[in-house]
Amino acid sequence: MIPLRQLIKTVPALCRGLKTSTVRHGGGWVYRTAPEAPQKITVMKAELLGAFMWWWIIYHLITEPEHLTGEFPYPDVSKWTDAELGIPPDHED
Repeated sequence: MIPLRQLIKTVPALCRGLKTSTVRHGGGWVYRTAPEAPQKITVMKAELLGAFMWWWIIYHLITEPEHLTGEFPYPDVSKWTDAELGIPPDHED
């Protein structure tokens, strides 16, 4: 039987250090490393791009509802025949 210590050394993922969090300057724990805060200009660009995207979607939903409802008129179901609906003919015996 293989000793557990030797088995752990044969599996690369288990050989690496398992420590993934560290204490930061403020004393709070952070998983791996905290990402850097984005620049203000990057946040502004993202907000403008998101606002433009939602304007584009809402504007086109209001002005062109056919994208959701289809571009053909809905048929009048009262004019459908029994054969079109798959209803067998009545048999009077």
